[in-house]
Amino acid sequence: MLLRLLVPALLGLLAVPVVAASAYPSKPIRIVMTYPAGGSTDLVARLLANSLTEILGQQIVIDNRGGAGGIIGTEIAARAAPDGYTLLFGSSSVSINPLLQRKLPYNVERDFAPISLVVVNPQVLVAYPGLAANTIGELIKLARAHPGQINYASPGVGSPNHMGMELLKAMTGIDLVHVPYKGGGPAATDLIAGQVSLLFNSIPSVLPYMRSGRLKALAVGSAARSPAIPEIPTVAEAGVPGFEYATWYGLFAVAGTPQGIVARLNAAIAKALLAPELAQPLRAQGSEPRPTTPEDFARFIQVERARWERVVKATGLAGRVTRD
Repeated sequence: MLLRLLVPALLGLLAVPVVAASAYPSKPIRIVMTYPAGGSTDLVARLLANSLTEILGQQIVIDNRGGAGGIIGTEIAARAAPDGYTLLFGSSSVSINPLLQRKLPYNVERDFAPISLVVVNPQVLVAYPGLAANTIGELIKLARAHPGQINYASPGVGSPNHMGMELLKAMTGIDLVHVPYKGGGPAATDLIAGQVSLLFNSIPSVLPYMRSGRLKALAVGSAARSPAIPEIPTVAEAGVPGFEYATWYGLFAVAGTPQGIVARLNAAIAKALLAPELAQPLRAQGSEPRPTTPEDFARFIQVERARWERVVKATGLAGRVTRD
């Protein structure tokens, strides 16, 4: 008798996640963005949010929580309820920050469930027009002739842009001086003014300055040329075989979110990114749509972390970076 009473109750409990997933979403969804409004990361997030709003039938709200290299927003998302109504729009910093910080207020593997990679964003190495180098080969030759005399900007110590330049230094043996800024905007401003010589940055952020001649592009960091600037060679084909540096953005749920909800979001992201209405504007601004399964996204993050771990160890930055 007791068994006959317990079985329906247990089956009812097992059905709760299924019911929850089928009814999802029943209210607006918040995506925590770890950077301020107006940047290239924010632009991608808002384009995706607009498409997901139409697909899911609920408003997707972007909540900008910038600061501390993405740590502030990531911590806010980690503390949210695991119900699919608070998501994290993460970037390459998800892989890099744990390597640089001795202690973080969250653990990415423990606190988040990967949903899907969203885009891979090739970075372009741009230079002040007055720099006596127009190619990667010429830059390497110039830097070797003048070690420690050429500087480069980044949006901050430990930023993906910083790590990309450190990867280039490690693979070529050149000595460049790092000048960190509090954001990509100030870094680009000083590059245009000639206060610094080089900067790895996202294509949409610097494309207008390239076209006006206020900056010159030496190479793109991705494995293949960017459709947005196909005339610019990759670093690898310009003389540094094996070099690959691109930032990425992806969507995460809070750990413990029902698998049915994660699957629903994953399918919606794939549908959004494969539609020309979203894919075309993303590609036009230099981003490559890259939907994945949750499992493939988790593996991608592990590969990224291993790659950047080697760079961080080579720079001696492991565990020594502090964030404002």
